[in-house]
Amino acid sequence: MSAAIPDSPPADLHEAAPDAPLSAGMVRATGVIALGNIASRVLGLARESMLSALFGAGAAVDAYNLAIIVPRGLYDLLIGGHVNSALVPVLSDYAARKDRAALWELVNLLLGLVVVLLSALILLLEVFAPQVVGVLASGDTAPEVMREATRLLRVTAPALMFLSLFAVVSGLLYALRRFTWPAFASAVFNGMIVLTTLALAGSIGITAAAAGWLVGALVQLGLQAPGLRDARLRIRLRGALSHPGVRRIGLLYVPVMASLALDVLVNRPVSYNLASRTGIGSISYMGWATTLIQFPQGLVAIAISAAILPTLSRQAVQIGVQGLQPFKDTLGQGLRLAIVLIIPATVGLFVLAEPVVGMIFEHGKFTEVGTSITALALRLYLLGLPFAAIDLLLVFAFYAQQNTLTPALIGLVSLVAYMAVAFGLLPWYGLFALMIADSVKHLIHTGVSAWLLYRRLDGYGDQHLISTTLRASLAAAIMGVLAFGIAAALERALPAGLIRQTITVMLAGGVGVISFSVLASWLGLEEWRWLREILRRRLGMNGG
Repeated sequence: MSAAIPDSPPADLHEAAPDAPLSAGMVRATGVIALGNIASRVLGLARESMLSALFGAGAAVDAYNLAIIVPRGLYDLLIGGHVNSALVPVLSDYAARKDRAALWELVNLLLGLVVVLLSALILLLEVFAPQVVGVLASGDTAPEVMREATRLLRVTAPALMFLSLFAVVSGLLYALRRFTWPAFASAVFNGMIVLTTLALAGSIGITAAAAGWLVGALVQLGLQAPGLRDARLRIRLRGALSHPGVRRIGLLYVPVMASLALDVLVNRPVSYNLASRTGIGSISYMGWATTLIQFPQGLVAIAISAAILPTLSRQAVQIGVQGLQPFKDTLGQGLRLAIVLIIPATVGLFVLAEPVVGMIFEHGKFTEVGTSITALALRLYLLGLPFAAIDLLLVFAFYAQQNTLTPALIGLVSLVAYMAVAFGLLPWYGLFALMIADSVKHLIHTGVSAWLLYRRLDGYGDQHLISTTLRASLAAAIMGVLAFGIAAALERALPAGLIRQTITVMLAGGVGVISFSVLASWLGLEEWRWLREILRRRLGMNGG
């Protein structure tokens, strides 16, 4: 399905133009979110590179990673899942109405609930920090890691309040189709961690990174203020539990919370527990590989999903009037765009995993051995990346129809598979069993989600998904061979070190991007044309 791209972008780039052609609006919104994700991931890599250089893969970083598991996990469990599964679909419904007062009332009640619930939770974390860390770490974890993680948890726990308030506010902005401010919030969050750590590490050590979490969470919340220029927000609590919008969000979130509870309370603690049994530094290697895998995931899957969810939610409400075709077309465009981007990203990162890891992390106390371990972990994670990217859009399609039970049940099945593979392979593959299990989990989740959604929608329609996948895969395979050849030649020609790693990434990566672009155009990948057209307009070019 083709769609025309308008001659000029909407005047207000903070919002997607409601009357713009769908593909143009989706690509434009995706571009804004992707830029924010690029900035966030780059600063996230800078954060991890800084930590590896300052502290190496040792007790300090292991303790820090244990300490941030808790606020990040609880945020995902109690608040974060609301944004995609319940908040955006319900708030999009309210935002589509003419009476905005009802929307402000609902958001104010949600803010009141967050303040009350999170205040109690943070107090409990401060009091029972040693017991919480004890659950996360294995009995083999060094005592100094346990003590340091306990202390750092008490520093990071208050960040939960600001992260949770941000989740509600960003859900409101996405429902209003104002993408810019929440899109760049994570970049600010990571940037503040970097600045705080650099400023204070000399005096308070790894505590500076934990303090950066608190500062970053507060600053990213404040960044949303310009996007709320017409909102009438104030914290309210009275009548919250009886409000129909709150009750609707709660009912939608129950299955999601059950699924997230398994992930946060079972999957993550077990994964870190198993990693801690494979030696000091394993948690850090796993964390650094995860940071790298999140770069293409955030750039592609999260950006596209966030861009299309408000539109899908509104189309889902109109299915009785308009039928399923508009919903299928929006989902199909998102899936094709994700396929065209995630396949070459996966191939390129797989081929260049070692020089990428070395260029980013191999400084200071981070050694060549650490580069090899992290690169192998990254490659095993990458086996599941295309499935994870596609799966996120499929899950969002369920959320847009206000069906949160089905993804939760699929998540339970895939979690059981993850545990079975992780425990089964651990004696033979050690740390790397966790990456293999993660890829298997994404494969199963995607397959089941695609099949159930196919049945629910009575097919996906004529979206050319298989054709797009085959053409993108062919272009990516040729790109990968070229990049591999260049990387191998540079490895023989240049001495080991940062200079060779940087030149390899820049030259092989650049040739890869150019070759894929040429091949994508030759193979007629329309989605690649969308991106090139939007990029030309952003750069002020008028080429056809």
